[in-house]
Amino acid sequence: MEELDLIRRKAVQIISEEDLEKKLKSGKKLTIKLGADPSRPDLHLGHTVVLRALKNFQDMGHEVVFIIGDYTAMIGDPSGKSKTRPALTYEQAHSAGESYFKQVTKILDPEKTKIVFNSEWLSKLDLKDVLSLASKYTVARLLERDDFKNRYENNLPLSMHEMFYPLMQGYDSVAINADIEIGGTDQTFNLLVGRELQRNYEQEPQVVITFPLLVGLDGKEKMSKSLGNYIGIDEAPESMYEKAMKIPDDVLFDYFKLTTDNIDLAEAQKLINEDVIAAHRLYAEEIVRLYHGEEFIKVAEERYAQVAKGGIPDDIKEITLSTADSKEVKLCDALVEAGFAASKSEARRSIQGNGVKVDSEVVNDINATLDLTSAKVVQFGKNKFVKIK
Repeated sequence: MEELDLIRRKAVQIISEEDLEKKLKSGKKLTIKLGADPSRPDLHLGHTVVLRALKNFQDMGHEVVFIIGDYTAMIGDPSGKSKTRPALTYEQAHSAGESYFKQVTKILDPEKTKIVFNSEWLSKLDLKDVLSLASKYTVARLLERDDFKNRYENNLPLSMHEMFYPLMQGYDSVAINADIEIGGTDQTFNLLVGRELQRNYEQEPQVVITFPLLVGLDGKEKMSKSLGNYIGIDEAPESMYEKAMKIPDDVLFDYFKLTTDNIDLAEAQKLINEDVIAAHRLYAEEIVRLYHGEEFIKVAEERYAQVAKGGIPDDIKEITLSTADSKEVKLCDALVEAGFAASKSEARRSIQGNGVKVDSEVVNDINATLDLTSAKVVQFGKNKFVKIK
């Protein structure tokens, strides 16, 4: 089965292969679960590793249930790092959660995708239900989770409510009677908790399938918007193409393997070995094709070629600054108002680092001003342009 082969080629672990084969041969329409954190609703290529696996299951005729963890987000779920993640309000959790559907259906079939919020069942549990749930797992087992163990051993805060988080995520599997749950390798512990709880609630335990975490454009850390090393699936085709050309050579094969389905991996590896720039172009074209369509590839290629040669694209955005009446504005203020820098301090750092050009000339004076008696083309970094009038 081609779809199953695609899943296996990307997966790190399947627990268990025997159970998976049994479920797939049962003839039953399976429920495939994926949990989502509503505190970060903007999806990037790292998220698509598991989303493409879900699409493979949909192609086999199964139903995907996308669980938005609004209830767990409202109590402040563990971050997997050294401290508790801030809790979200009901409005924040739902607003972010609702944005998922538009994004995930760039990959998933909307007719075969069900999105639910886990407050639907978790908010209905009374104290007796919660204590019953807690009785099904020991503290010793919970402290096997790496981040809990490290924080406990280093005398860092570890609240009781955080230890309930894996139980609540596991209970999600019970609530929807999941047949299969997928996630990144960083979620392995929680996924296995769900498998164990289903046994305790006399359900057939779900199969757990974990996938690698995609390395970001820095070639070191996991792809993350907070680190700025990402390619967003909602980005403009020109931006996606340009970022794809920046993927470090030594992780390019992983991008082919984990984020595409139609590229022959042996051919991709051969191309990387023989002409890595051509391999980058092939990947950039495929990503633009997947998320925007064939017709956008040529425009993205032409813009990249123009910018790579130091040129200015023809289709740059034009803006009028709120301070334009003075006919002179500080460059730092212009960068912030144009949305290139989040603050004046960031703008100053970029200017000092030779990251800003005005009319193709590098400006490194943090006190520089723009003379707005005529339009100025401001370039921020390598591929952000704006014409200021």
